[in-house]
Amino acid sequence: MPEKASSTHISNKSKIARRLIEVLEYFDDNHQQATVMDIARRYDRPQSSTSELLVSMVELGLLRKDHASRTYHPTPRAAMIGTFGQPPFVRDGRIVRLIDVLSEQTGYSVALTSMVGLDSQIVQWRHGPTGLACTRELSGGIKDPIHHSAAGWMMLSTFEPRRVEAMLRRLNAEAPDTGKFQVAELMNRITECRDTRYVIGPVGFNTDTRGFSVLVPRQPNGRPMAISLVYGKDDFVSTPALFEMVSKAMRTCLPDPEPPIFLDILSCAA
Repeated sequence: MPEKASSTHISNKSKIARRLIEVLEYFDDNHQQATVMDIARRYDRPQSSTSELLVSMVELGLLRKDHASRTYHPTPRAAMIGTFGQPPFVRDGRIVRLIDVLSEQTGYSVALTSMVGLDSQIVQWRHGPTGLACTRELSGGIKDPIHHSAAGWMMLSTFEPRRVEAMLRRLNAEAPDTGKFQVAELMNRITECRDTRYVIGPVGFNTDTRGFSVLVPRQPNGRPMAISLVYGKDDFVSTPALFEMVSKAMRTCLPDPEPPIFLDILSCAA
């Protein structure tokens, strides 16, 4: 019989997977290329092991190396991995276009979040022209307990009330004494989210900011995503105007799907 993998071996594999994801998430509009030291400094990793990882990612076709400048660049393969099996607006980039449009029109930072267990996780982060300094370090992959953010409340509103209450009671039981909350009060807030279709509240992720959050439309059951516009808690924001602007951007970037048109090849050939 094959021997069971040791816990140390499994732990090392987990670390490698985490570091690979870190490298891919390093690249964004402000970091379209990277050196070994860029990655090592960003994540406080040893230079030698970082270099080995990047070489392996080149061999896998996830990165391309420019030997003249000694910089690494993500490849189309890296961009395509994981897109299959996702909704069309994820595969074709329309959700990214929506994030760009919202940031351009408002100047705010924009966060796309999903639900991972009982956490909210940033899927995509766009730091806007007027983005706050306290959010500059936010990036994809960061997680926070789902009840800490308005986006989390919106995502919880997609579940049946009985299940939401069970999740909140578990979160409250596991929270430290300083993080306890009133389950009934938060349940009422989540119920309001179902009626208003948006919510204004804390952004979470250890930032003292507020956000305007709405659900991404047409998500599969149990897999909600939310988009949040992030601004200072003392900023004056016209909620009706913001809701109208976000709704219009969603109708433009994420229109209702049209019925497919099938071409009768045999008829055309005749």
